[in-house]
Amino acid sequence: MKTATITDAKNRLSSLIDQVRAGETITLLDRGTPVARLEPVVSSSDQDGRMRRLVRAGMVRPAEPMDLQRVLADLPDPPRSKTSVVDALVEERRAGR
Repeated sequence: MKTATITDAKNRLSSLIDQVRAGETITLLDRGTPVARLEPVVSSSDQDGRMRRLVRAGMVRPAEPMDLQRVLADLPDPPRSKTSVVDALVEERRAGR
């Protein structure tokens, strides 16, 4: 979280607003005492900005792209027999697995 004095805020308001739009939260200080906070308004359409803030804060990690061929290769083989799922479940319970 960044800080700015009231004098800085008056002189650089446009710059501070740009930083807030980028997801930063800025605390305004009056003689070293926090008096206000500039933070982005989060609406339902601003999920990207919220996600960027969470990533910066280390609270979430962005998803990595999946290799579809690897995922499909890891799928189990289809069943070889026409056994019903219910019958297989009943048999598994009987076997105590």
